[in-house]
Amino acid sequence: MPTQFAGDELARACAAAMLSRDRAAQALCIAIEEAREGYARLAMTIGETMLNGHAMAHGGVVFTFADTAFALACNSRNVPHVALSATISFVKPARVGERLVAEAQERSLKGRTGVYDINVTNVVTGELIGVFRGICYRIHGEVLTV
Repeated sequence: MPTQFAGDELARACAAAMLSRDRAAQALCIAIEEAREGYARLAMTIGETMLNGHAMAHGGVVFTFADTAFALACNSRNVPHVALSATISFVKPARVGERLVAEAQERSLKGRTGVYDINVTNVVTGELIGVFRGICYRIHGEVLTV
């Protein structure tokens, strides 16, 4: 499907479309702060239902947050990609009420694969919460559909 968007405008349209279909991200109240080609910046506040048994943000929640930023960045050109692999290192715990930012940056996009680094940080303190690396694989179709 041809699109009337290009460049960063296309990236914003793709990000909005992806998030509108992402029920997990919606359940976590993840919001787009910025989207451009190969880049996404998202925000989320840690709520009571996101805590683990140690009263800190569940690792799966932090992973999902970073993975969502990864998805928006690697699908920013209206060419669909899915995760081939992803890893995360947890640096510092996040606590209830803390506002986090996940910033995804493209490192490489060659052939059918791409590499993206995502840093999750605390908005107020600037402290690093987690470091995520994702490798994506191109699939058929387009992100923006009729």
